[in-house]
Amino acid sequence: MEITTIEGFYKTASKNLNKDISQLLPQGLTKEVGHFNVFDVSELAKLVKVKPNMTYNRRAYYKINLIDGRNRAEYADKVIDIETQALMFTTPKVPYNWIAKDMDQRGYFCLFSADFLAQSKIGVVLDELPIFKPGGYPCFHINDQEKEEIKTIFKKMHKEINSDYAYKYDLIRNYLMELIHYGQKLQPATDLYQEHNASSRVSSLFAELLERQFPIASPFQGLKLRKPKDYADQLSIHVNYLNRVLKQQTGQTTRNLISNRIIQEAKILLRQTEWNVSEIAFSLGFEEVAHFSNFFKKQTDCSPQTFRN
Repeated sequence: MEITTIEGFYKTASKNLNKDISQLLPQGLTKEVGHFNVFDVSELAKLVKVKPNMTYNRRAYYKINLIDGRNRAEYADKVIDIETQALMFTTPKVPYNWIAKDMDQRGYFCLFSADFLAQSKIGVVLDELPIFKPGGYPCFHINDQEKEEIKTIFKKMHKEINSDYAYKYDLIRNYLMELIHYGQKLQPATDLYQEHNASSRVSSLFAELLERQFPIASPFQGLKLRKPKDYADQLSIHVNYLNRVLKQQTGQTTRNLISNRIIQEAKILLRQTEWNVSEIAFSLGFEEVAHFSNFFKKQTDCSPQTFRN
């Protein structure tokens, strides 16, 4: 069963559960930028009559799983057997194979895109968080007390997503960050507080500079840093060195990282403000609305107006 995208997840889930995809989507999600959903594993297990094995692949979404049952997680160079309960974090950068050892599965899991946390007031960059750093395998065996504490967070998320509270997704972002911090506290101190070398410092400072420009609060605000050289000048380093470091640390070029963050903000402004496309283009540093429209379409395969509608 190949589930590499959010769309693929819902197609497979709707088939296994014999439900329409619209029945699985949270209320009010279309007004949000990014995606989030949470599931009670025991409820799904009543409907799915086969063990939920997933083939080795690289998924395009993040996932946090409170596991209560016998399972196995297989990475390229490591196998983790779970005999009782665990908390597991997965990232699009680390592929894995998931094998359920029996049908008695309980717990919760949530899946979300990076865009979902882009609106957080603390400017979360998921891949900069220790729990999602490449090279790690964040699957933690937990005791009964820890399981109950984590379950409480998931229950609040599950309850909130089915509510009609107007700001429920803002609240869910707080719960999601609480889960992430819970997991990071489970990491060994040597992993969490490893010494930063020069490349790590440059990468972190770049991410801080980038996030400091957001959110855009006014059509007249305008981005001050738009090009890789702008950031290199702020950091007092050569732009070629900045490009090399970020490529090594993140797997992306400086220009791609800047473009991705601008697109995230553009989506938020198109969905959550009444500014016209020209105002949004200007606020994001584009002198001509045509340049912004071409940029947006190249990144998303649709025009700004189509995305808004």
